[in-house]
Amino acid sequence: MTGHDWSDVRQTLDRLAAAPEADEVFGAGEHGWELEPPLTPAELAELEGQFRVELPAEYRSFLLQAGRGGAGPAYGLFPPRRVDGRWAWEGDGADMTSPDSLVRPFPHTEAFNQADELPEHPDEDDFASAQEYDAAEETWWERHDAIMYNEAHFAGLLYLCHKGCALRDALVVTGPARGTMWADGTAEESGLRPLLADDGTPLGFAGWYRRWLDRATERVAGAGRL
Repeated sequence: MTGHDWSDVRQTLDRLAAAPEADEVFGAGEHGWELEPPLTPAELAELEGQFRVELPAEYRSFLLQAGRGGAGPAYGLFPPRRVDGRWAWEGDGADMTSPDSLVRPFPHTEAFNQADELPEHPDEDDFASAQEYDAAEETWWERHDAIMYNEAHFAGLLYLCHKGCALRDALVVTGPARGTMWADGTAEESGLRPLLADDGTPLGFAGWYRRWLDRATERVAGAGRL
């Protein structure tokens, strides 16, 4: 995937922020329509060196042209920041992205639900005592967490926003689906799935961000007609 021209984004965000109906857009109260300053080329090189990856082109161009984070889908785009000489993305769930996770390839190219591998939950009626049931349930939950949160399923994912209720969107940085955006519904046991455009093709970062920007614009315009 190639880079992208983001020269219009700040003007669009300023226009949305000035609209009386701006708070009609979900999450706007968190990010306030503000983008943090872009990264410098030197900062981006340092970040990529620390994480040992080259970020997909559309996201790289956003970081360099538009901003490092802030206004964006749901509660906003997680920004990368340098703290004590180390880079990290900041936000609810951003700590799921680490140098060890990004360098390993994301294994999936199609929607995948870890919950399909879960054993059947124990039935209390099948046990002679409450203690036996409690022990079986504890074992089941240990198995549940081992399956649902197996780190192998999340390798290569750069978490970029929080949608509420521990649901998040992520960019695939490493692996065969590199450059595409995925929804992580692990918290509601709906698994991992690629985000698709209206024509069914996978969304990259630019398509994902601009779809939000277009929908926010439509939402503000629609609210103004009420």
